[in-house]
Amino acid sequence: MHYAGIMLLAGIGVPILAALNAALGRLIGSPAVAASVLFAVALVVSVVVALVTAPDAVSRLGIAPKHLFLGGVLVAFYVLSITWIAPVIGVGNAVFFVLLGQLIAAAAIDHFGLFSAQVSPLSLTRAAGIALMAVGVFVTQRA
Repeated sequence: MHYAGIMLLAGIGVPILAALNAALGRLIGSPAVAASVLFAVALVVSVVVALVTAPDAVSRLGIAPKHLFLGGVLVAFYVLSITWIAPVIGVGNAVFFVLLGQLIAAAAIDHFGLFSAQVSPLSLTRAAGIALMAVGVFVTQRA
């Protein structure tokens, strides 16, 4: 499958994940427990994939700069916040703000080459495209 197709599927999965986890959190009465279950399932799946695709990579974790592990904190923040907030404001509205944040952060990361990312300067055309995407997401969420 092409990289864009994989990322499209990942994007489709985000609101589904939000809806499923929000429903689980509501059903059991705890967004935190629902998030913990999600992480437990994700851990099992990712460990199996890691063992199949790169079993020797674990031995190199010790050389990684510690700040690179903060991604786990961000994932936890995302899952906990979407699980808690989606039932309150709706999955579409919650994901709208997630997408808006992603557009802003992605533009900054690419523009400055943060975290060893490939530099892709924020031109006026690119900024207009990002703004258009943000407006499009906003328009789809208007009642």
